Formats: sequence, C-alpha cells, structure tokens
Amino acid sequence: MAFVDLFVVALVPVLKTLIITAVGLFLALERVNLLGSTARHHLNNLVFYIFTPALVASSLAETVTSSNIVSLWFMPVNILLTFIVGSALGWLLVKITRTPIELHGLVISCCAAGNLGNLLLIIIPAVCVEKNSPFGDSVTCSTKGKAYASLSMAIGAVYIWTYIYNIIRAYGVQHNTSTVNTEDSGEVPDLLLSDSCTKLLSSQDRLQSDMDHEAQLAVHLIGYETTHEGHFVRKIKQHIKIWTQRINFKILFAPSTIATIVGIIIGVTSQLRKLMIGNEAPLHVIDSSASMLGEAAIPAMTLIVGANLLRGLKKSAVGMWVVIGIQVVRYVAMPLSGICVVKAARHFGLVGSDSLYQFVLLLQYALPSAMTIGTITQLFEVGESECSVIMLWNYALASVALTLWTTYYMWILS
Repeated sequence: MAFVDLFVVALVPVLKTLIITAVGLFLALERVNLLGSTARHHLNNLVFYIFTPALVASSLAETVTSSNIVSLWFMPVNILLTFIVGSALGWLLVKITRTPIELHGLVISCCAAGNLGNLLLIIIPAVCVEKNSPFGDSVTCSTKGKAYASLSMAIGAVYIWTYIYNIIRAYGVQHNTSTVNTEDSGEVPDLLLSDSCTKLLSSQDRLQSDMDHEAQLAVHLIGYETTHEGHFVRKIKQHIKIWTQRINFKILFAPSTIATIVGIIIGVTSQLRKLMIGNEAPLHVIDSSASMLGEAAIPAMTLIVGANLLRGLKKSAVGMWVVIGIQVVRYVAMPLSGICVVKAARHFGLVGSDSLYQFVLLLQYALPSAMTIGTITQLFEVGESECSVIMLWNYALASVALTLWTTYYMWILS
C-alpha cells in the first residue's frame, strides 16, 4: 500500500481526536464554563467509575477467549518495557537538564507513562474502518482492536497507579521533608552517624596487628549483633508497618482493573460466555447495556483531555529544555526503541503473526504522556502547573508525531 494512503488512514483518527479535544478546551473557557473544574470533576468520576469499566469489561468479554488469551501474554511485558525504557530516559533527562528535585518524579513519569487508554480506543477502531486499512475486515479488526486497546488501558492503569503514583509521591515527599530538615536544630541524620561510626571502627581495626585482626573482627560482629539485634528487628517491623499503611488497595484495584478481571473471567469461562455473550444468550441484555455505557467513555475522556489542557495555556513555570527533552523522549527515542523490542519479539516468535496486535504493541511506544499524571500531581500538590505546560506541548505535537509513526508502523507491517 502506498505511503500516502497509509498517511491519510493514520491522519483521520488523529484529526478526530484533536477536534474533540478542541471542543473540550472550548467548553472549559471561562466565558463558556460548561467544563469548569466542578463539571470536570463529576465527568471524570463518571468516566473513572462507570464508562471506562463498562467499556473494558464488555470489550474483553466479547473478544477474549480461553484459546486466544495465551497469545496476549506479551502485552503486559511490552507495556512494562515502555515504563522501564521511559524511566531510564527520563532519569537521564533530569540529570542533563538539572531539573529541580521536586519535578524529578513528574519528568520521569511523563517520559515513562503513555496514554495507553483513550487514544488507543479512538485510533485503532478508526484505523480499522478506513477503506485503505491494512488490517483486513473492518468489523473483525474493530472488535479485536477494541479488545487490545481495552487490555492495554487496564494494564496501563495498574502500572500507573502502582509505579508512577509512587514515583511522584516519593520525589514530592522527599522535597517537602528535605525543606523541613534544613530548618531542624542541628540533629545529625542516622545515616551520617552510622557512616561516621563505620569509619571510626575501620580506623581502629587498622591499628590492630595482623595476628589479632580476625579475632577483633569476630568480637566486634558479636557485640554489634548482641547490642543492635533488637533495634534492627524493630526498625524492620516499623518500616513494614509504614509501607502497609501507605499502600492504598483502592488505588491498586481501580474500577478498570476490576472490570478487566471480570471481562476476562466471562470471556474464558465457557458457561458464563454462553450465558451473556451473543445475540442468543439469555443475559445478552447485560452485555448490551455495558457496551452502550462504554461507548460514552471515548468522547468523555477526550473532552476531559481538552479541558485539562487549558491550564497549560495559562502557565509557563517549566524550563524550555525540559519540555523539549520530554518531547524528544516520547516521540523519537521511545518509538525507535519500540521498533527494536517488537521486531526482536517477532523474531523469537513471542507475538505471533497478527499484524494488528503488533501494530498495537508498536503504538504503545509512540503515544503522548498519560493524562492521569496530572491527576496524581494534583493529589500530591507538586508540579501541577508544570504538568499542564508539558501536557499542552505533548498533545499539540502528537497531531504530527503520532500520525507519522502510525503511518510508518502500518507501512512496515503491511
């Protein structure tokens, strides 16, 4: 297929996304105020608790079966690799640009986490229905594409709310506590004390003769163990208790994650599948209702994206080189690394021969940053305005970068 035809196929869904995003931005303007902060909050809750879980559960229940679920095992690994590669590149970026410590978590997160949810749910079905699509029958392609995109969104949500959430929290808390510690009255941190004690003990050991060295070391270890064993055990118990209290299982088991589990169970269990899936199924109305609710997820999420981008037009609190660096990571380095990963996986027979599946795996590396990052920064009140600026440029450039990479991916797979 000609490259120009593929470019048109890739451009149409991106333009649809941009148009709906622009509508959301317009509705968030103060003169219109249909998507103000309060309306956005309520719409976001509907998307998070109702629309997205309904879409994920219905899509997976209809398409995932006991025979094809094994072939999808590489997708969680692929998404994990996007987070690992992006985090490494983000860490290099904050070191090169000397980003302030409180923004380290934000920059690393924007490099690591892509928008694995609503963009894939828009782009993949839209590509399938185009007349020049290289993925065959539009109905089959759309059905499989929604399942791949839904699974991608669910897995991405798990990674974001476990890994990205804790990255932003760790750097935010580190910045706040470091500010407080500088104002404390001369207390020496435990780490410095232990380090100085170690140096003192080592200097004393060097004064001993070679003949007494082993004996002195044994006595030292026994004395240390006897004196500090109870304190060490208490410290471990305290850390375990603190981390147990910090883990928010409501966040780990987000509605989309629960919907993924429910959808997969229905899909792979033949009795439940016969009961709920298909026009002749006795409880088909449940699946139809969930699908109807799920259809509202895509436009609602895209409107929220546009409304959230409005803040980026009003703020400019982040360095230019940081913004440029994030765009280079997301739209140059990540897509190139994705090609290497997926080609290697295809060479070793890890992804099968489904070109649509490989297209989704490649596209996961070329997406703009996840909008959920903005929600997490608001939660910890760190880097909110900077996040808005980054997202504004990220999604503005997505219209060009995502179209080009989508075209190239389809070209190498066709």
